Amino acid sequence: MAVTTEAQVKKDLANKKITVKRHFDAAPQQVWDAWTNSKILDRWWAPKPWKAETKKFDFKVGGTWLYAMVGPKNEKHWARVDYTKIDSLKSFDGTDSFADENGVKSKDMPETNWHVEFNKAGSATEVVVELTATKPGTLEKLLEMGFEEGFKLGLDNLEEYLESQRA
Repeated sequence: MAVTTEAQVKKDLANKKITVKRHFDAAPQQVWDAWTNSKILDRWWAPKPWKAETKKFDFKVGGTWLYAMVGPKNEKHWARVDYTKIDSLKSFDGTDSFADENGVKSKDMPETNWHVEFNKAGSATEVVVELTATKPGTLEKLLEMGFEEGFKLGLDNLEEYLESQRA
């Protein structure tokens, strides 16, 4: 029985938080691996027709994921995640920032703190992503840039990847 659901997005802009929840018909280990292995992340992270391309990936506290979102005309928008806390198979925290190809953070673009949880839900996994803004107006800017739609599409890609692993 598939328990995959559409992503639920709760915006609490007054408290500078966005929470996204989605169930996947896959074991927590599979879903964890999809978030913590750059080869798998590159397969689902970007909304189509974009793709993610990892330049550096070091999944540990103090480590960094530096990647580009690559568009259909090979345009690249760089970002980085700095991992601050990891509880294996349960959750991780990181700071998500826009950057250049060398990983230098952009001072003009939004930055958010992410907390990503993986909760066993029967034979499935619930993923809960909480974004907290570091400055006022950050979440509003991200939403204007298409974060909600883009992230939902990326999570759809994750579901496609997980389905391909079941086949």
